[in-house]
Amino acid sequence: MIETVFRSEDVPPAERFAYWQEMATRAHTPTMIRSDHEADFRATVRNLHLGAVQVSALTYPPIQVSRTPKLIRQFDPERFQLWLNLKGTIVINQGGRSAELGPQDLVLFDTWRPYNGRTDAVAGIVLEFPRVLMPINPDALRELAVVRLPAGEGLGALLSRHLTGLAAEAAHYRPADTARLSGITLDLLAALYAHHLEADTLLPLETRQQALCAQIHDFIQQRLGDPDLTPECIAAAHRISTRSLYKIFQGQGLTVAAWIRQRRLERCRHDLTRPELSRVPIHAIAARWGFTNNAHFSRVFRTAYGISPRDYQHLTRSDAVREPA
Repeated sequence: MIETVFRSEDVPPAERFAYWQEMATRAHTPTMIRSDHEADFRATVRNLHLGAVQVSALTYPPIQVSRTPKLIRQFDPERFQLWLNLKGTIVINQGGRSAELGPQDLVLFDTWRPYNGRTDAVAGIVLEFPRVLMPINPDALRELAVVRLPAGEGLGALLSRHLTGLAAEAAHYRPADTARLSGITLDLLAALYAHHLEADTLLPLETRQQALCAQIHDFIQQRLGDPDLTPECIAAAHRISTRSLYKIFQGQGLTVAAWIRQRRLERCRHDLTRPELSRVPIHAIAARWGFTNNAHFSRVFRTAYGISPRDYQHLTRSDAVREPA
């Protein structure tokens, strides 16, 4: 199992704050935590363990937190922490800098220097990893440490979608997935900070390639409903040649067109199972995901899944009807 879940409500109200403090020290980094809600502290955290990398989705009431020189002397894991704020406001202070985050903001800080902060009721995702795994030299990152970055645009949005997707699907991953997922995550993080430093050359070639691949995948996923999505427009949007684009996908064992078709079919198959779309014609569902020819859609769907779209929809509806009994 690579996911662990902590809920303060699993213990009596009087024990919840102490339970949370113990969890935070054991699963994250030792800090001092205070709150005006200690009498009935309601918080949750879901930790996704990806080897030395950890992705945690957290919700908790207002707190004040500090990592003191004494705590650092006692134990320092020498880890970076990236906070993606999803709800509420958080203020973090470290190294003479202060960053205030609202929803869809990011900030990077570290465990080897003292810090303190405060929050209101928040929800967010924290990415933690050893400093030695950062593809960019930590010294080069000082310029952007404890600096608020937007997570609603560009590479910030791509990293945000990636982290929220990891957290949402944590229960479905297997130990065999950890190396791939942790690698992609750190490559996207490094690409984001290299972009803001205007120093892409700081990145290893493999990191640049992996980040570009993730950007292309995300670009396609966001535009699956566009029937005019072609290799030429994808390549142009990323300022590469179509030949370079084909080479990227060659390493994945699929052509660009096949990858797009596979993603579109997955979306169609999902929509065919949704009860709220049961009255939507199948050709409309297909068109929603970029299939403009219904006969072609039916043919490629049957080839992929061994059943026609209509029969698949009837089958899933029948299973849904039988399930309550």
